Parts: sequence; structure tokens; C-alpha cells
Amino acid sequence: MGNGAASRESNVPACIHLDINGTKQKVKFGRRCSSRDVHDLLAAAAGVSKTASITLKDVDGALVSVSSAMPHNTAVTAYKVLVADDAAQPTGQENAVLCGVITQVADQFTKALGVSEIKEELSSRISLMEKKKEMESLKAIEIEKCKVELKNLKEELLSAKSRHVQFCKCSIPERDDTKIVARRDVPKYPKYTLSQETIEYLKKPAFDIWHWESNEMLCLLEHMYYELGLVEEFNINSLVLKRFLLCVQENYRHNPFHNFRHCFCVTQMMYGMIHLCDLRSILTRMEMGILLTSALCHDLDHPGYNNTYQINARTDLAIRYNDISPLENHHCAVAFRIISNPDCNIFGNTDPDTFKAIRQGIIMLILATDMARHSEILDQFKKYVETGFEFTNEEHLNYLKMLLIKCCDISNEVRPMEVSEPWVDCLLEEYFMQSDREKKEGLPVASFMDRDKVTKPTSQIGFIKFVLIPMFEVVAKVFVVLDISMVQPLREALYRYEELKASEDAVKEEKKMLESNQLIGLDNSA
Repeated sequence: MGNGAASRESNVPACIHLDINGTKQKVKFGRRCSSRDVHDLLAAAAGVSKTASITLKDVDGALVSVSSAMPHNTAVTAYKVLVADDAAQPTGQENAVLCGVITQVADQFTKALGVSEIKEELSSRISLMEKKKEMESLKAIEIEKCKVELKNLKEELLSAKSRHVQFCKCSIPERDDTKIVARRDVPKYPKYTLSQETIEYLKKPAFDIWHWESNEMLCLLEHMYYELGLVEEFNINSLVLKRFLLCVQENYRHNPFHNFRHCFCVTQMMYGMIHLCDLRSILTRMEMGILLTSALCHDLDHPGYNNTYQINARTDLAIRYNDISPLENHHCAVAFRIISNPDCNIFGNTDPDTFKAIRQGIIMLILATDMARHSEILDQFKKYVETGFEFTNEEHLNYLKMLLIKCCDISNEVRPMEVSEPWVDCLLEEYFMQSDREKKEGLPVASFMDRDKVTKPTSQIGFIKFVLIPMFEVVAKVFVVLDISMVQPLREALYRYEELKASEDAVKEEKKMLESNQLIGLDNSA
């Protein structure tokens, strides 16, 4: 990790030779592969489970770290592969407890949704139909009608059961009365030493977030808290900070887009803007702590389906928060459930008044990330800028902070194309996942989420042109440095997607003309 960004950007594939029980094999992998990917590749080569422990030794018997950075070798100096399958199996007692919990939860959902009553009613109707069929001497056509009705009733029962299962998957578990804890204690990642090059690179908007593994991202986040003086400001115990970061990581779901890497991406951009705009000279360390922690927690436990879906589908979250920013309210709630655990409370050593101010600040910023409030926040900030923005005015500063977290949340197109473009693919995948579900459930579908209507350039052109550029331009009027470092890259991204769309349109037009000419040719030949 300390070798700098240049070495990480190498695309030259690695090639190593292996000795697996006396059999020589050759393995190739990309330098951008994670250690987990390399481990899985070695497991496949050895013909063992991915959960097996893989150890490499060189010809001198020395252990070799399994990573994409391992040295090249030859068939003569092949690494010896040692395998130990350490997949843990759950005990009988654990299975019994798990089955008990699942049974209890299923019973509660069954009672809440009235599945038993539906099942009883349908079973009663089926029973009556079956008795009628047995007791009466019906004509053949009447018997067929009864069979069809029985089939429809059974399908209705199965459909009710299916909706019950889908609802369980969509709903978010109740955790109001419990504190959220990490599934493991203090992170078992090694102590990383950051090079000066990496430390400086971390402050740049162009930072490439794709080259870092989960433990490395935790280490970089920890560095941010120390470097900004937040550990000293809030008197944070080092173990508490580690547990807090770990617990935040574990409460991000594995969605295509709204996942822990997105959280890290937004937090890194906030860290970069603090340095780029010299916010240290404007804001207090408490305010910077609120900015950084809000970015870190802004999408906690995101289910992968946006507020529009939550409201239209009438999910638990929409009902709980009365259709008002259900996701953002949930992110805040999860954040403070984590903080309510003393082992994870990075603000535990602050006095009550300070904690109250921190809590109000974090809630304000996370709620500001709801895009339904975009125009409201941007228009008010514009008024303050046009009439003369004042850093000493608390209301002006609050809107500035809300704009900053909004900029960071949707800042991917500010980054270089090789960093930003994969995020578009991730976002479209999540959009398509939602629109497919909305079609299946008979809910309204937004055109920008419909896989049959949207393309990569069409998804980005309007967003960059009408959302990103106007927002970043108004912030750049307060911090002129952003015009070159952020607004200009956005204009270049817009131009790139417009060129891509023009190219795609030309190909479509050419294909349309070709098909038209072929049809004319068929008509003439006829």
C-alpha cells in the first residue's frame, strides 16, 4: 500500500508457477486483483474450496504473501502450495437456536400479514369445492370448471405466500431496542504504513478508490480522523475509533452502488474538499468532524431501492417515516444506534451539549442528501451567494455544509473517466434491479431506470448538465479553486458523453437505413 499510486495503476498481468502435490501449474492474474481474488484463483488451481486456507512457500521454504504483488517466478522456482480446509461448520446447538429464531420470526410475520387467516379461508373454500365434487353427480363440464377453480385457488394461496416471502426480504429488521455491534471485535488487519505519496494523494479529488481493499479503506478512514485532529478534538480512544469504523462498514449492504466503497468514496471526497477549500481556516474541528462522520454514515443500511420505491410499495420505512425522506431518516437512525453502543461511540467523551450539537449537525447533513430536497437547498444557497455569502453567518454556513455533502455524494463524474465510469455501470445495475421489481409488482417505473429506455450516455448527460454543473458552479463562486479542479472535469465529462451519444445515434441511424434498404430490395425482387 505504501508503494504509491503509480505502481497500483499497472495493467501488466502477473504470472506465477505453482507446485501442487508435485504437479506444476501456471497461473496469471491482473495486478489490480484483490488478495481475495488471488486466493480464490489459487484455490481453483488446487481444486479446493474457496474457504480453504492457501499457503505458498518458495524454494527456500520461506512463506510468500498471497497477493497480486507477489514476485514472479519460473517453473524451476515454483511456489509450493499448501492447503488446509478450515471451513467452520455450525454446531447442532447453533442450528437449533437459528431454527428457533427463524421459526419465531416466521410466526410473527404470519400473524402480522394474516397469512393464517387467508390460508384457513382458502383451505375452507377448497375443502367445500372438493366435497361438492365428491357428493354431487356433476356433468363433465362442471367437473372441469371445479378443477380450474381449485387450481386458481391454490395459485392464489401460493401467490399470497410468495408475497409474504418477498415482503420479508424487502423489509428492514426492527432494531429499535438493541444496540448495533460489529460482528467481530477490533479489526484484524495489519498495521499499514502510509507513504507520503499516498497521504498527499488521499487529499486529491482524482483519488482512485478502486485499488483499495476493505481493510485498507478502514485504515485510510482512520488516518483522516487523526490527520484532521478529530481524535484529539473528541478525545477518541483508538480502539473505539476502530470498532466504530468496522461497525459502519458492516452495516453497509452489498448493493451494486450503495455499498461501503461508495461510502468511502463520498468520505474521501469530503476529506479532499476540506483540504482543497482550506475549510480548516473556516470551520471548527467539531464542524469538520460532523462533515466527515455524516459522509461516512450517509447511506447506512441502504436496501438498494430508492425513496420512490419505498413510498410506492408502502414499505415499513415509508410507513415509519410518513413518506418523508424514509431512507435518509433510516440512515440517521442506524448511525446513532451504532453510536449508542459505548464500544463504538466516538463522541462518548464529549459533554451533553456538545453531543447534542453534533447529533443535530449529522442529522441535518444526512437528511440533506435526499435528492427530493435538491432544488430547495440549492436555490436558498444561491440567494445567499448572490446577496453576499458570509462565513460568520450560521445559516449561510449550514447551507454551505449541506451543499458540500450533496456535492460529495454525487461527485463521481468529477473524478477521471477510468474511475467514474465503473460507477455508472454500478448505478445502472441497481436502477435496473429496482425497475425490474417495480414492473413485476405493478408499480410506476422511472424512465431513467428502465433498462429498455436508458443508455449510459443518456443517463449521464441530463444529470451532469442540469444537476451537477449548476450545483458545483455555485459552490465554486464561494471557493474559486473548484472551478478548475471540479467544474472543468464535469464539463469534459458532459462533452464525452454527448460525443458517445452522437456516435451511438449514428450507428442506430446507419442500421435503420440498412434495414430499410434491405426491405426495399426484398420488395423489388418480389
